Amino acid sequence: MDLAALKTQLKNFVQSMFEEGVLDNQFSQIQALQDSTNPNFVEEVITLFCNDAEKIINEINRNLGYQNVDFSNLDSYVHQLKGSSSRSYAFASLLSSFANLSSNPGVYIIGANRLKLACANLRQASDERNKEG
Repeated sequence: MDLAALKTQLKNFVQSMFEEGVLDNQFSQIQALQDSTNPNFVEEVITLFCNDAEKIINEINRNLGYQNVDFSNLDSYVHQLKGSSSRSYAFASLLSSFANLSSNPGVYIIGANRLKLACANLRQASDERNKEG
């Protein structure tokens, strides 16, 4: 497959993720920070976020496996997951500042809309002390 076909395939895939509600406009804002001086910018931000998120989600799963869940501990992990999103944005902002690009201080997550919703649901379940929620 040639480069143009791969770019088209990627564009169509990203568009389908927008249509399914997986991504939101914040992902577009991260994409806008990528240019010829930072050709791997989006990949770096997503990789940073995914590495942090994977570790935190594993801890959340481990804690939910306990018979008696420490919900304050669980809430801390949810907070960390949201913080991981912020750190990804901070990384994006730092790189964009270094590259003299403009950035939007309102972006706090890479555009993973479903993750934001899942964090809100998990936090509510934790507040309700509901392990199954």
